[in-house]
Amino acid sequence: METVVQIENVTKKIKGKTIIDQISFDVRSGEVFGFLGPNGAGKTTTIRMIVGLIGITSGDIKISGNSIKTDFEKAISHIGAIVENPEMYKFLSGYENLVHFSRMSKGVSKEKIDEVVHLVGLTDRINDKVKTYSLGMRQRLGLAQCLLHDPDVLILDEPTNGLDPAGIREIRDHLRMLTREKNMAVIVSSHLLSEMEMMCDRIGIIQSGKLIDVQLVHDFVNGNEKVFEFEVDSPTKAKETLQKIYPERMIQQTDKGVVAPLVREEIPGAVNHLVQTNIPIYGIKEVTKSLEDRFLEITENKGEAVNA
Repeated sequence: METVVQIENVTKKIKGKTIIDQISFDVRSGEVFGFLGPNGAGKTTTIRMIVGLIGITSGDIKISGNSIKTDFEKAISHIGAIVENPEMYKFLSGYENLVHFSRMSKGVSKEKIDEVVHLVGLTDRINDKVKTYSLGMRQRLGLAQCLLHDPDVLILDEPTNGLDPAGIREIRDHLRMLTREKNMAVIVSSHLLSEMEMMCDRIGIIQSGKLIDVQLVHDFVNGNEKVFEFEVDSPTKAKETLQKIYPERMIQQTDKGVVAPLVREEIPGAVNHLVQTNIPIYGIKEVTKSLEDRFLEITENKGEAVNA
């Protein structure tokens, strides 16, 4: 996949305080990149720098090969973005809002407006006044505004804020469709861990202005080490046995037995030691870690306090 967004050692200082500290990452066409971190971590500040709303103290940001610092107009022409909330004229219809917005870009035809309306699923309501729209419909109209000029990159800051479960799923489905059908690069920022797990291909974790890690969602959730639950009669004895074999691991006792973080190849050895200690085993199952579990593990391992 082609690299569309390049963040190169970007730092932002305000009144001598470092808000963003030398972060670097790439975003590719055809993927949803999740920018994940607690409130105040620096997500919106980074997005504001990408779209040119605030300046960069040092480093550079390139969009489709064009620098935000030295070739702003070309760079920004490849971006569609909603930072915080989509803004529109509520006394106008959805269609009138799109016509008004289209005047800011060259060559947006009526056919293009109709195409994006269909794309975001607003055909039946596009001629209604925006003041009658639900929050989810306003989010979709905001998406339509972003897509009028066929951007290479779509950037959404907390797009599911305030939406009900149905609205969240709609936005998620639309983003997936855009990457699949338009080969667009999508950057989504959020502090909602479960949403990012379902929405994104890769995730970048930011905390206190520093980029801690970038991983595929699958690898991020699972890692090399998985967690297995052993169903046994004597959980206390089983925990003591496994803790002796794996002193560096966190073995936990449950109602049904013990939970141990192991790689797959270690399971036969763990079973053998339990059997030799006369502990009957009635079942073994993998316990899937949530994105939240992995997020806390990674951020705590970096020595940072987490408030997410």
